[in-house]
Amino acid sequence: MRPKERRDSGQTDMFRARLDQIVDTNHALARLGRAIDWQFLEERLGAVYTDAPGHPPLATRLMAGLAILKAMHDLSDEALCDRWLENPYYQLFCGEEFFCHRLPFDRSSMTRWRQRMGEERLNALLQESLATATRTGAARPADFTKAIVDTTVQPKAVAHPTDAKLMQRSRERLVRLAKTLGIDLRQSYERVGKFALIKQQRYAHAKQFKRANKALRTLRTYLGRVIRDIVRKTKGDLELEAATAHELMLARRVHAGNRNLNPVRGQPKDADLRVFSLHAPEVECIGKGKAHRPYEFGVKVCVATTLKRSKGGQFVTHVAALPGKPYDGHTLATVIPAIERQVGATLTRIIADAGYKGHNAPQSHRLKVYTSGQKRGMTEAIRREMRRRAAVEPVIGHLKADHRMGRNHLAHRIGDAANAVLAAVGYNFRRILAWLKLFVAFIQIAIISLFGTRQTAAAA
Repeated sequence: MRPKERRDSGQTDMFRARLDQIVDTNHALARLGRAIDWQFLEERLGAVYTDAPGHPPLATRLMAGLAILKAMHDLSDEALCDRWLENPYYQLFCGEEFFCHRLPFDRSSMTRWRQRMGEERLNALLQESLATATRTGAARPADFTKAIVDTTVQPKAVAHPTDAKLMQRSRERLVRLAKTLGIDLRQSYERVGKFALIKQQRYAHAKQFKRANKALRTLRTYLGRVIRDIVRKTKGDLELEAATAHELMLARRVHAGNRNLNPVRGQPKDADLRVFSLHAPEVECIGKGKAHRPYEFGVKVCVATTLKRSKGGQFVTHVAALPGKPYDGHTLATVIPAIERQVGATLTRIIADAGYKGHNAPQSHRLKVYTSGQKRGMTEAIRREMRRRAAVEPVIGHLKADHRMGRNHLAHRIGDAANAVLAAVGYNFRRILAWLKLFVAFIQIAIISLFGTRQTAAAA
């Protein structure tokens, strides 16, 4: 069933005051709520629903507004629920007419809504942020014809993987699964496994690596015994074999130390089959050459921004998760068309770093891509624009520090893609909000100066 969308009825209540009567309508968040084209979001995001009978879902403006507020102010789902209930401006932004004393939604409603929308439909929020920036004067359409493209790593919320911790954790998960399925194991190794892990970590900290490796072999032995015990006791029972297949597959990779892994049917030959997290096996190990952080565990993300700084700031025009650790230059074949669909304009110039050499950009844009260190085709104007390439770095820093891209808590590959898009949405709307605050301040200063001039003239 389709959601019942919210419309301003204009009605009044004898016992309750309307929100637009008790708040400042010139507040930046109120102005932002009026500037967003909510009907566009209702059409794009509401397309996921059908006319089949059932319980009507929550209104699109409510859920989209919650997603924007969460990403814009870097809030958890629980913190957003608490702040929404006590902040009339948040309720007005989400389409409420009267102040609510109880939540019309649940914390898990936002999780289910994100999973239902997916990356493709969440991109409508990013597209609307760029359109809103144009409508409010924070950016011009010409600003989106030139772009800077770069990649970064979106780390997952996982512990730093070590062989010892992975083996201990894998054995614990197998033992817990066996108890759930009613499999009677010969031994669980809960007590001795814990002490073996403590020994390994303390020996490694003291740089006594021979003793640390001996404790690691003990952990590997315990894990191997549990694996073989479960395989023996589930052999011939198709239901139990199917229930334990996934955990056993992960446990065997961890037991092998992520070395010499057998290829998996359906996966590319060069696919990385190593396991760095048992609850999030999609995590990849990526090295970006940072001295302070040689390896990061998450997924590679492509970020595109405007080349020149607009009046309201430098906006993110495209962001996408890139699982599989592709070479940066080999992503332009899909990234450039995606940017043009997002901004609704043809790119005339793309600036990238040296990691994009040997790119596979579309034939129509092959001569429009310029990389650092390039010599051919460089003019003085292009050289000046190449100095702006590093402007994407502080944008990535804000996405990570202020908008939850620095540590992704959403599950699976769908969560990786959704978190990256929502981070860009929050960044763009935060820039627009700052622009509206500045715009209101300019108007107030102009009014004060005008009244001051009139009073001076009257006194004279």
